[in-house]
Amino acid sequence: MTNAARFELFSFWRTSATYRVRVAFNLKGVKPQEQNVNLDAGEQRSEAFLKVNPMGAIPALVDHGPGQPQTPLTQSLAILEFVDECFPMPPLLPADAHGRARVRSLAAMLAADTHPLITPRLKKYLTTTGGFDDAAWRAWQIHWFTTGLQALEQRLADEPGTGIFCHGDTPTIADICLASIIVVMRVFKIDVPDIPTVMRVMAACEQLDAFAAAEPNRQLGAPQA
Repeated sequence: MTNAARFELFSFWRTSATYRVRVAFNLKGVKPQEQNVNLDAGEQRSEAFLKVNPMGAIPALVDHGPGQPQTPLTQSLAILEFVDECFPMPPLLPADAHGRARVRSLAAMLAADTHPLITPRLKKYLTTTGGFDDAAWRAWQIHWFTTGLQALEQRLADEPGTGIFCHGDTPTIADICLASIIVVMRVFKIDVPDIPTVMRVMAACEQLDAFAAAEPNRQLGAPQA
């Protein structure tokens, strides 16, 4: 079985979390088979998909390799570490314990503290039950993108572990999570001021084919210009 046939990735073109998994697979030179779950059409709440992920969230990954349990894996950070363990080179985590903890901490600031606040299911709740109109929702997005990225900027600018990338001079899970926020922020046409180190790291990421190929606008289902 080829690696492409082995992995089945439930995805959607626009989502930050799916982007992360695409980048990780690209860095490892592996291309999974993608199954599009149209969030705009509500397919994540279908009976069939809820059997894959009862949370109705993507991504989800199924490993169809010989002897594998084929239980869907969910949560992008867990999937990133799974991919890294399946394909150790190039590594997505540093070799030392402190470095790994720092990278996981930076990644969690973005994937756990920032991204969940701008997801479609949160928007649906705020605009239906919470009384938000479009202007209030956009102000909410801008606030949380700004809060998360400016906090990250402070850490990257002040901490000695920062190099060309978030940690050292090779991309890690932290860079994947950083880029995943920036690319979705661009989809929403939002800019955050005063984050020069963040944007320098993002520019380094964008020089790599693995990140460029994962751009949301380059995926199947993305609106055509």
